[in-house]
Amino acid sequence: MSRYRGPKVRILKRLGPLPGFGPKVNKKFQYFLKKKDKDRKKNITKTKKKKNKNFSFSIRLKEKQKLRYHYGLTEKNLMQYVKKALKEQTSAGKKLLTILEMRLDNIVFKLGFAPTLPAARQLITHGHINLNGQRRTIPSSQCSVNDLITMNKNIKTNVPMQRLPSFLTCQGLTGKIQRSVLSKDINLNINELLVIEYYSRNL
Repeated sequence: MSRYRGPKVRILKRLGPLPGFGPKVNKKFQYFLKKKDKDRKKNITKTKKKKNKNFSFSIRLKEKQKLRYHYGLTEKNLMQYVKKALKEQTSAGKKLLTILEMRLDNIVFKLGFAPTLPAARQLITHGHINLNGQRRTIPSSQCSVNDLITMNKNIKTNVPMQRLPSFLTCQGLTGKIQRSVLSKDINLNINELLVIEYYSRNL
């Protein structure tokens, strides 16, 4: 299954806000929510909700989809990351989020070098990002503590200033990973344990 390239607001309507889609798309989603709120106040008529027999499955599926769309992964990629996390002796859910957060494309996005995660992947594949002084063209490359991420000086970006996570520092076009990722550093409303439970049926 390939990466999703359709309308992003449609995904947000189903899953909620996803920071990886960028502030522009998330603002459109917030506008949609306000409009929906006004429509609800106008229509006072009550409608009966249909019971969902597979409610527990749908919740787990939704959490898995959040993770997949936010980081721009294919189903196969995400399953490989889950398998890797399950091999660790620590909490599989936390390990999974740590692995995904330490991807090079995510670090480039968090440093503010790109407005969205897809844009960060494009910067990397086009050879505009250096990791510890060496050019990297693989967005899924794993970063480590004390790694230096540098963007090419010839690239002009109009990304608005954003608050950096506490595990990152940035000076000009060079960012550094200060420490390992903590759960408070992940700006994503997700229950990672439900993702592990979703895949545990097939692993």
